[in-house]
Amino acid sequence: MDDISWKHFEQTDLRAGTIVAAKEFPEARKPAYKLQVDLGPLGIKKTSAQITQHYRPQELVGLQVICVVNLGKKQIGSFMSEVLVTGFADENGDILLARPAGYVPNGSKLM
Repeated sequence: MDDISWKHFEQTDLRAGTIVAAKEFPEARKPAYKLQVDLGPLGIKKTSAQITQHYRPQELVGLQVICVVNLGKKQIGSFMSEVLVTGFADENGDILLARPAGYVPNGSKLM
């Protein structure tokens, strides 16, 4: 793995947000959900997440997650993703969401 500079790392904007809506994304090539994440002063942003093995849509609403907010938009089929929800792959390669250890205000920046 190549090293990056501290300057490049500082440019990555990671923020806490709360999932306010989650629904199936049947048009996706791989099983996924469409999420809306409340990022406080940054507003509510849309994203797609391949997290269907560990979560159901109704369980996701109200969860705080960590998002990369400055990657730009990405077209996923007919859906425009605005942020990237972060997570870790388990032993089977299925994603578990990265989450703050406790409540923080929506939009809080990871330091």
